[in-house]
Amino acid sequence: MTEKEDNYEKIVFKYQSHILDEITVENMWAEIIDKPNGIYRLDSIPFYGPLIATGDEFYAEYDGTEERLTYRNTTKHSGNSIVVIVIIKKCFDKEIIRDEFKKLDCLSEGLNEAYFSMEVLKETDYSKIRNIMENYEQNGILEFAEPCLSDKHRSDLKNN
Repeated sequence: MTEKEDNYEKIVFKYQSHILDEITVENMWAEIIDKPNGIYRLDSIPFYGPLIATGDEFYAEYDGTEERLTYRNTTKHSGNSIVVIVIIKKCFDKEIIRDEFKKLDCLSEGLNEAYFSMEVLKETDYSKIRNIMENYEQNGILEFAEPCLSDKHRSDLKNN
């Protein structure tokens, strides 16, 4: 195991996904913050809409049913947000949009040719990101959802 792997754990997240409208299980990487007390920091970008964002700290404990460390609750919010995007226009390359957002410091993880999940860092003015997504949506290229929108990013929308 490398030194980096020693500082990370794979955690089970089991939740009701409002995107899939069903109980969903995701396994995501988290940095160990305080292992004896079960505190971790999410290092993965969630796909299906749990109410947690990259950089958030949370409590996890061993679950006998899952036979793994399992998320229980968020203990500290980072201010980051998660947005999920699905490309609805046939033959449109989602990488064009992912690259556009990457230039604005919004990293993403692609699931397939039409779906990706994106983190929006706290420092980013979310109203600019939302405007870009709304333009693409109005042009019939994509649809988006905001499963985990931070208070800071909600404030960005109200102030613009």
